[in-house]
Amino acid sequence: MKRDVIIACDFSNKETTLQFLDQFTGRKPFVKIGMELFYAEGPDMVREIKARGHQIFLDLKLHDIPNTVYKAMKNVAALGVDITNVHALGGIEMMKAAQKAVDEVNPATKLIAVTQLTSTSEENMHNELGIMMPINESIKQLARNTKAAGLAGVVCSPLEAGLVKEACGDEFLTVTPGIRFADDAASDQKRITTPAKAKEIGSSYIVVGRSITGASDPVAAYERCMKEFAED
Repeated sequence: MKRDVIIACDFSNKETTLQFLDQFTGRKPFVKIGMELFYAEGPDMVREIKARGHQIFLDLKLHDIPNTVYKAMKNVAALGVDITNVHALGGIEMMKAAQKAVDEVNPATKLIAVTQLTSTSEENMHNELGIMMPINESIKQLARNTKAAGLAGVVCSPLEAGLVKEACGDEFLTVTPGIRFADDAASDQKRITTPAKAKEIGSSYIVVGRSITGASDPVAAYERCMKEFAED
């Protein structure tokens, strides 16, 4: 599988998003649409960006009872997105219901599951979530559950991509946010690394936000990411 860079278009409205994408005159980068933009602009935002020729990761992290997730995922899959996700903490039956919806509506969509958010530290996991196992063990268990449910892969920090591949095999996708250039600030994410290190560890896709969207030259920053991560 060819590695790729996904730009996190975490903008608040359609106008800002399209102005940003208009800068990429020679390429159609893979983009992530998350909760902020989707809840502001709705499914038509997805349809418009898809019509422009971009691949889309729709990052909504569904987490509810299996029947509710099944019905919601049928609507998500109907949008024709390339990747979408649920929370692995919802359990195997919930994930199976989501995969069933995708299979019925658009089997080309890759369904993945979030393990632990990159903003979660081991201390948070122990003290706030009450999960007492080491964070790496939690992530491996959630990845195994995801594979058992028939999903294509997981969202995890790049630091755990190698562990997930060991637990679930090389073909199991690892989509990894928490990517910063070496000269960037860490911001609110705790388990982070650089594009080059993510490539070395074994990420399938990296999701890059502020290092590209907040750069003085976003196109140059994107090209830098592609060079460091996607090129052999």
